[in-house]
Amino acid sequence: MLVLASVSAAGAAGPGDALRQQVSSLTARTQSALLDLYAIDTRLHVTRTRLSALEAESVRLRNEQALLEQQIAATRRTLSVSRKALGNNLRMLYKQGDVNALAVVLGAQSLDDAVTRLDELSSVVDQTRQVVQVATQAQSRLETLRVSMLERRDRIDAAVADARHAADALAATHADRSAFISRLRSRQRLRSAQIAALQVAATRVEHKSDALQAAATVDQQPQQQPVVVSGPPTALTAPALNGARTITVSSTGYSLPGRTATGMPTGWGVVAVDPSVIPLGTRLTIPGYGEGVAADTGGAVRGNAIDLWFPTLAQANAWGRRTVTITLH
Repeated sequence: MLVLASVSAAGAAGPGDALRQQVSSLTARTQSALLDLYAIDTRLHVTRTRLSALEAESVRLRNEQALLEQQIAATRRTLSVSRKALGNNLRMLYKQGDVNALAVVLGAQSLDDAVTRLDELSSVVDQTRQVVQVATQAQSRLETLRVSMLERRDRIDAAVADARHAADALAATHADRSAFISRLRSRQRLRSAQIAALQVAATRVEHKSDALQAAATVDQQPQQQPVVVSGPPTALTAPALNGARTITVSSTGYSLPGRTATGMPTGWGVVAVDPSVIPLGTRLTIPGYGEGVAADTGGAVRGNAIDLWFPTLAQANAWGRRTVTITLH
């Protein structure tokens, strides 16, 4: 006789298998989502590291720009002062130029004094010109450097903006993926709880089935032969392959909601039998109906008779009552 393994495999195994498939699917989807999350985490870390480096570079360029602006301002002041000094020296030299060089010589206390005075005037002008030239060149170089630095700052600022946008997008994707994984795990826990509930229900069905089968065994007389309710006489054949055997029974379609005598919910594949003829939990192959399991009993089901459950009354009526040769596994 088959016990709970067969019963639960028929009634509860249908939804149980479906739930297990859902748990397996959820597990696979969770694993895939975790791999995606890992890849997102890696990209987010790289992007944030790049963003930190770009922000540091931006700060450094701003500091360099501030120092450069100070240098440009100082160079401009030096150039302005030098130009004024050059102008003053040129005016002085112009005025000195109005005086005859002979007068300078005659006015000097000595020839060396005259030569020194003329040389000093020329030297001052030359030095001032050099200062102006150096300051002008420095200003030009600093201005060029300033333009180049501004361009670099613009590029860095654009890169920083792009990196921040990418980091924000990855962070949002990371949050969505984490929430998705959380939902998958919640559904997985729910399905696992449903499977556990089905297993508990299957245990109750097993106990009830054992009680019904034991009662049927006690009531059965050893010499009593199965009684045919309707249809041809009982026809049992020799065991088929894999230990299966066939039996000819009268089958009736019915459609009622609720639970079976074993406590299992009614559903497709539930077959009511006489436990003294077909043990509860036996798997059945019924031509025209499909696979079923002996999972119910009934006062009107006696001898070689079975009742087949249908989801609608129209289907049950369409089946009606017919004699079929079924296979017991």
